[in-house]
Amino acid sequence: MTMKKLFIITALVITGAAIISCNDVQRKPSNVYMPDMAYSRAYETYADHSNLAELGINYTNLPVAGTIARGEEFPFPLTKDALGDTANYFASKQVKSPIDSLSKSEYTETERLYLINCGICHGTKLDGNGPLYKGGEGPYPAKPATLVGDPKYAAMPEGQMFYSVMYGKNLMGSYASQLNRKQRWQIIKYIKLKQAEAKATAAPADATAKN
Repeated sequence: MTMKKLFIITALVITGAAIISCNDVQRKPSNVYMPDMAYSRAYETYADHSNLAELGINYTNLPVAGTIARGEEFPFPLTKDALGDTANYFASKQVKSPIDSLSKSEYTETERLYLINCGICHGTKLDGNGPLYKGGEGPYPAKPATLVGDPKYAAMPEGQMFYSVMYGKNLMGSYASQLNRKQRWQIIKYIKLKQAEAKATAAPADATAKN
């Protein structure tokens, strides 16, 4: 056997041994520098959390009070009232909307959001006659709120409307998971603009009737 062949064989043997040794991965390291990061202690949202305190884990399933989610805009200063209490609901009358107007594109998008989330109950004309009520022939027996045409809702402050959309009120549930804060304020501005349009349209008719 020549030296050249011997060199080639030796090189192949060494290469094979290296490949085999690379496949021998250590799956269980003996030391972990930061165990809290290496081994997750995360819990599923709807899992049983009743024994967390026993494990020394302080987890309430709620965000820290006063904090807002990353990317969230327009924090609302009032929490949901406790059962039987209405203090924050009435205090919400004093909260001013951060949305003072809607651009043409914002108006179009907000109208779309209203129709998807609100129109099924309150109707496309905001008259409380959506598909769920349908003039009393729909599956929902009680007529939803008439947002345009009822003096009660025309006079309702934007902050109180926001409270109702965020936390729910009476038979209406919360829409906090469907709409972010900005979208909620925009929908309320859309409602107020529609109320103003209806009032402006009715004013000339009232004046003509008096003459």
